[in-house]
Amino acid sequence: MSTAAIGLLYAGATLSAMLAGIPIAFALGFVALAFMFAFMPAASLDTVTQNVYEEMASITLLSIPLFILKGAAIGRSKAGQDLYSAMHAWMHKIPGGLGIANVFACALFAAMAGSSPATCSAIGSAGIPEMRKRGYSPGFAAGIIAAGGTLGILLPPSITMILYAVAAEQSLGRLFLAGIGPGLLLVLLFAGWSVYRFRAEYAVAKRAYEAHGTASAILAEDRYSMRERFSTLPRVLPFVVLLTGVMVALYGGYATPSETAGLGGLLALALIAVIYGVWRPKDVDPILRATLRESTMLMLIIGMSLLYAYVMSYLHISQSAAAAIVAMQLSPWVLLVTILALVIALGFFLPPVSIILMTAPIILPPLKAAGFDLVWFGVVMTITMEMGLIHPPVGLNIFVIKNIAPDIPLKDIIWGTLPFVMLMAVAILLLCLVPGIAMWLPDLLLPTTR
Repeated sequence: MSTAAIGLLYAGATLSAMLAGIPIAFALGFVALAFMFAFMPAASLDTVTQNVYEEMASITLLSIPLFILKGAAIGRSKAGQDLYSAMHAWMHKIPGGLGIANVFACALFAAMAGSSPATCSAIGSAGIPEMRKRGYSPGFAAGIIAAGGTLGILLPPSITMILYAVAAEQSLGRLFLAGIGPGLLLVLLFAGWSVYRFRAEYAVAKRAYEAHGTASAILAEDRYSMRERFSTLPRVLPFVVLLTGVMVALYGGYATPSETAGLGGLLALALIAVIYGVWRPKDVDPILRATLRESTMLMLIIGMSLLYAYVMSYLHISQSAAAAIVAMQLSPWVLLVTILALVIALGFFLPPVSIILMTAPIILPPLKAAGFDLVWFGVVMTITMEMGLIHPPVGLNIFVIKNIAPDIPLKDIIWGTLPFVMLMAVAILLLCLVPGIAMWLPDLLLPTTR
C-alpha cells in the first residue's frame, strides 16, 4: 500500500474515531496502536510505553501541571471577582467602561492563570451578571467574556505555547515574549469594539427613553469616590506582583520555565491562604483535585498525540504530506493562508493541544522552508486557534459561558462572539503586515541568530 493511501486511511480512521464520540486521547491512541499493529513491525508494540515516555521526557512539559496548579489556585479563589471589581471602579467613566473593565480583567487573569476556561469562569461569573444588570445585551456581555477568555492561550504563561515550543523545538522564552505584543493588540481591539457596541446600545436605549419614557439600566451612571477606588486595590495588587515576579524570574534568567511554574504555584497558594483564608485541607483539596484532574487529562492527550505523531512519522505520512505541500510550489503567503485555513477547520472539532501536536510534523517543515520565523508563526497559529475557542460548533468558551449563564440562549452567545472572531482575523492580518508587533520584544530581550 502506498504512503498516500496509508495517510488517507490514517486520517479517515482518526476522523471516524472522533465522530464516534471517543475521547480525543483514546481516539488518537487507539488509531496509533491499530496502525502500529497493521503496518509496523510486531516488536514496535513492545516499545509503546518507551516511545511515549521518551517523547514526554521533556523538562519543559513539567511546567504544565505546575502552571495548572497556579491557575487553579487563583481561579478557585475570589481573585477574579476582586480583579473585575477593581477594573470597573477605575474605568467606569469611560463609555463602555464596564465592558473594557471585563476585557482588561480577562487579560490580567489570563496572564496569571494561563487558562481560557478558567478565565471565562472566574471573570464571567461576576462580569456577566453585572453587565446585564447595567443594561448590556446578553449576547454582548457573553461575547466580551468568551473573547477575553481566549487570551489565556496567548498571554504568558500559556500552556498552548509550551506545547508549541516542544513540538517546534523553539525557545519557550521567545515564544512567551512574542505573545505579549499581539495579546495587547487584541486587548485594544476588543476594548475598541466594546466602546463601539456600547455606544450603539446606549443610543438605542436613549431613543427609546425619549420616545416612550422607557428607561434602560444602560443609561444609568455609576459613581465611585477616590477612596472607593483605592479600597479595591489591596486584594488585587499582590496577584499583579506575583505575575510580575514570575515574569522577571523567567525573563531575567533567574529560573527555568519549570522552576518559574513551581514558584508561581507555591506563591499563588500562599497568596490565597493569606488574602482569602484558603489554607485548610478542606479548602485546598478542591484545588489539588482540579489540578490533578486537568493535568492528567492534558498529559494523557499530549502522550497519545505524541504517539500518534510518532506513528505518522514512522510511516512517512508526515514527511510525504510536507513534501507534497512543498511540491505544490505555493507562494509563501498562499502557503500560510492555506495552513491557517486548515487550522481553522480543525478548530471546529479539536482543542488547541491536539491541533498543535497532530499538525506540527506536517506544517512546520514547509513553513520553515518558505522562510517564516517559527516563533512568529507560533503566535499567529495561537491566535487562529483562539478563534476556534469561540466559534461553533465546538467552541469551548461558548459552552463555558453557557454553563455560567444558562439563561442566555446559545444563539445569542454565538452571535455575540462572532465580531470578536473577526477582530482576531484583523489581528492576524496586522501581524502579517507588521511582524514586529510580535517579534520586537523577543528580539530585544532574547536576541538570537535567525
